[in-house]
Amino acid sequence: MPLLAVNVDHVATVRQARLAASPDPVAAAAMAELAGARAIIVHLREDRRHIQDRDVRLLRQTVKTRLHLEMAATDEMRGIALELRPHMVCLVPEKRQELTTEGGLGVAGREEELGEFVAALKAAGIPTSLFIDPEPAQIEAAVATGAAYVELHTGAYSDAATAFARQTELKRLLAAIPLARQAGLGVNLGHGLDYDNIYAFAHVSGVSEYSIGHSIIARAIMTGISEAVATMAGIIAGFPD
Repeated sequence: MPLLAVNVDHVATVRQARLAASPDPVAAAAMAELAGARAIIVHLREDRRHIQDRDVRLLRQTVKTRLHLEMAATDEMRGIALELRPHMVCLVPEKRQELTTEGGLGVAGREEELGEFVAALKAAGIPTSLFIDPEPAQIEAAVATGAAYVELHTGAYSDAATAFARQTELKRLLAAIPLARQAGLGVNLGHGLDYDNIYAFAHVSGVSEYSIGHSIIARAIMTGISEAVATMAGIIAGFPD
């Protein structure tokens, strides 16, 4: 049975907007696990725009399921991963000006460079996943690096503006899943998956994990706002005139 891995980055996004103590992604991760998440994902970016070093360190101590660390393939991030030893590292492309990860990691042509990175993590007992577009060339290159998994980028499918484009992107993903599995890779899916488009994979085998963050955090805000407002309104209602 495939697992749900919940990304709590955007809990930290709200916190960092005010440089406040809350909402705390560490607490959110614990709540997500209690609700059924089988892994917690955070992306420690170079610019630290949301998740902070403190968060990753505390999560490594408190996550009861699995902690997956998304990061760029840099010396700094490799050092952090080797120190903290998360349950998995997912290498992703990263640009400072982007709002979110815009596409898959270009592995083809970088097999030797990324292979050395993967080997260092593997020697420390940390399996690596590569976040790639669902393309045969990228899958072949991922195999050459020695990575254990790929996470197929579902963003083009999720963001498709027309039914035809959505179906085209879905076909790419459905072709890539067995191709990667046959090559010996574990397969995860992620980016832009929500409460509607996830149903396209209801009868698809071969997926180990679905990585979902933004849509879950967005829904949590909307489903929880009634209770939050009612509680505050009740407190104020008890104040003197």
